[in-house]
Amino acid sequence: MQYTYRTKGVCSQQMEIETDGNIITHVNIIGGCHGNGQGVARLVEGMDMDTAISKMEGIRCGFKNTSCPDQLAQALKQMKAKAAEA
Repeated sequence: MQYTYRTKGVCSQQMEIETDGNIITHVNIIGGCHGNGQGVARLVEGMDMDTAISKMEGIRCGFKNTSCPDQLAQALKQMKAKAAEA
């Protein structure tokens, strides 16, 4: 499954995510800190979506209520919900 997520409240603008079943196969974080985006993307590739969500959800960036990892967790949750609807 391929999914594009428009981020909210962070420096990055968009996340492109690919999964095979419940496994994350590719993540591309567009905008924001390129190094951190690449690092987060590489760390979650090959990871189960539920594991990634549990590790990243709720992480904050400075005084913001969210972060790029938290936004990725939110995107994965949306992907799971859409897959369940299908």
